[in-house]
Amino acid sequence: MFEARRLPFVLLDIVCLVLGGLPLAAFNLGKVRPYQRGFFCNDDSIMYPFHSGTISSTVLYTVGFALPISCMIIGECLLVHLKKLQSKSSFGSYVACVYKAVGTFLFGAAMSHSLTDIAKYSIGRLRPHFLNVCKPDWKLINCSTGAYIEDYTCTGDPHKVQEGRLSFYSGHSSFSMYCMLFLALYLQARLQFQWARLLRPTLQFFLIAATVYTGLSRVSDYKHHWSDVLIGLLQGALMAILVVFFVSDFFRPCAENPKNRKDIPHTTLQETSNNGNHMESPN
Repeated sequence: MFEARRLPFVLLDIVCLVLGGLPLAAFNLGKVRPYQRGFFCNDDSIMYPFHSGTISSTVLYTVGFALPISCMIIGECLLVHLKKLQSKSSFGSYVACVYKAVGTFLFGAAMSHSLTDIAKYSIGRLRPHFLNVCKPDWKLINCSTGAYIEDYTCTGDPHKVQEGRLSFYSGHSSFSMYCMLFLALYLQARLQFQWARLLRPTLQFFLIAATVYTGLSRVSDYKHHWSDVLIGLLQGALMAILVVFFVSDFFRPCAENPKNRKDIPHTTLQETSNNGNHMESPN
């Protein structure tokens, strides 16, 4: 009976997750074209060569999803086991805590990536290697006047040309910062042991360092301008902070065991649960 009552709330969570990722799906599956921005012939910021990325998208998403999710699964299970928390969910204490932690992470990731794609497709800023992949027909372009060129035709690979218009802001930077800062804050909330006094900040340092390296590699690979990376890092950090502190319950117990409450004696709690009418003060 209780499980049936919980089903609508689970479905509502799924609906919110889908809505959070709806712009992401619309832009990537709907074949939406980014804003068609022009250029100046003497703009050397978009004349860099095309290089493969140091951090590929496969590595980014594999590590970005696998590392935080696996850590949260282990962490929540250990939390339930060590604290002996009791959940009211029919799924059980372990599954309930893992569901809330991982679900919150995925919800924030969907919204963060959706915001990134909204900016990319709306602004259409040209990547540093745009002219290299566009390969415009210079015979049809008059660069002698120094005017802003809007009427031009790219002869390069259409897929690379479209990707070349999605510079602002860096998706690698925003996604990696969201995932790693989310995990760093999760460790801050859960890894509260005396022996982890230095281990916790050490792990957090390497998580953030990996994110900063990812962002800087996008500049050195000529995938993004430095401002794209900076805004991406800030957006990912802001989203992680908002989700952790205003959506998740990491800094609150997953569930409360009445026996752990020291302000009310156990006998009084038992009497209250049996009678349901009043609580007698202990002598």
